[in-house]
Amino acid sequence: MIRRKQCTVLTDTKESTTVLELKSGLSGILKVSQDDMRLWKDGLIMEDGKTLSDSGVTVHNAQAMTPLQLGLAIRTEEGGEFEELAIEQFSVPPELPEALKQQEPAC
Repeated sequence: MIRRKQCTVLTDTKESTTVLELKSGLSGILKVSQDDMRLWKDGLIMEDGKTLSDSGVTVHNAQAMTPLQLGLAIRTEEGGEFEELAIEQFSVPPELPEALKQQEPAC
């Protein structure tokens, strides 16, 4: 799972995929050049030449039901600086009305 501000992109990739290859795929989705992207994991910038496995993304910590979160920062203007990494929290749904809550079965 790759997140930037309110945007979330779910991907399914192999551990042998390089960070650059992942950014290339994101480039097609987000219409942003891969050179203008910076991926983050655990507060560190991920290096383009390393594989996801080398960067600590493995099947042990990144699964469909418990995805690993990577951060994405975009370059602000051509040749400029990268924006500060910003990931907004997911919204919290409102509480269910009483009529929709599960009732205790009567035995």
